[in-house]
Amino acid sequence: MDILYSFHENMIRQASDGFFRFLYEKINWDQRLIAIKGPRGAGKTTLMLQRLRFGLKTTSTDALYLTADHYWFYTHTLAETAEDFVNHGGKWLFIDEVHKYPHWSREIKNIYDAFPELYIVMSASSALDLFRGEADLSRRLIVYNLPGLSFREYLQLHGILNANPQCFDVIINNYQALAEEVLSQIRPLGHFKNYLQFGYLPIYRQGKESEYLLKLHQIIGTVVENDLSYVAGINAGTSHKVKKLLGVIAASVPFKPNIAELARKIDSSRDSVYEWINLLEKARVLNLLGDKGKSTAILQKPEKIFLENTNFAYALDPRPDIGNLRETYMFNQLVNSGLDVYYPGRYDFEANGWRIEVGGKLKPANDNEDYLIIAADDIETGFRNKLPLWMFGWMY
Repeated sequence: MDILYSFHENMIRQASDGFFRFLYEKINWDQRLIAIKGPRGAGKTTLMLQRLRFGLKTTSTDALYLTADHYWFYTHTLAETAEDFVNHGGKWLFIDEVHKYPHWSREIKNIYDAFPELYIVMSASSALDLFRGEADLSRRLIVYNLPGLSFREYLQLHGILNANPQCFDVIINNYQALAEEVLSQIRPLGHFKNYLQFGYLPIYRQGKESEYLLKLHQIIGTVVENDLSYVAGINAGTSHKVKKLLGVIAASVPFKPNIAELARKIDSSRDSVYEWINLLEKARVLNLLGDKGKSTAILQKPEKIFLENTNFAYALDPRPDIGNLRETYMFNQLVNSGLDVYYPGRYDFEANGWRIEVGGKLKPANDNEDYLIIAADDIETGFRNKLPLWMFGWMY
């Protein structure tokens, strides 16, 4: 166990209290079994280490952070490790990337049931269905989702502006006052353009743009080659086809998919394409927009396919279409804030009873229809039913 305690000490020393993700304060840390899911690079590990270093009053042996693929587990089981930890006074066990441990759900269930004094926090790939493992954790497990940064969080992380989040309805009803408050401190449009290209994941550092885009390529590759292998049994040959599928999609997003044509282009079956598209959505590489009331079954074709975030668009295409970026950003922020989003047909999105049309500053306001919002880029403040697009980055 000394190896694990040494690893734990080395890791928590890296945690900083300079910036906390919005989710940190939303987690009920008193729950005995917590899982944090989210895309690679979103900050799951950092959040766990911050909780250990700054949130818990721990001694040298009552808390332990470990990764599920640590070489310790070549010769030891997770259950044995937890038992030894508890026997030496352990109270808080943090397990990073739990999906990399074989039969993880069965051992976590046994640990939970055997040691009622133990609190377990684990992180997992977005693609992992935590409730469909070998053991039923549905009555024990609380799951939290950590998306990439909102525009508001990006500004806070980089020391540009500190502001409180605002829910969708507050933004709709008070956008002018909110815009005035922001404009009294910064001019948001330049920062917004930077966010669309480099700001979604907290791994970006100013002046390191090319390194960030390279990391995004690595993240996408790791998701397809490693994460989907762990959670869905994707092998090397299949991962190559999934990457080809992603390349075809990235060249056309957002678009209404023709599944037969996609299958033909990558020499695969329609059913495989449906399955892989849904896996890429679960892994937070794609966002799928569906009709309201339609089934979300694997073989249900989405109305539109988007990349999950605008940074991916820049990583896969150095000159992405501006209309694509605007819609991708809007869909992303609506979904990440917890809203159900649908395709209304005539307009771009429907959320919370409002239809939303996304465009540039020249798109005219239109208050002849009830519950219609124009989300316009390149404007600092709005009027009538025309709201600044950047402001929807305030929702979390």
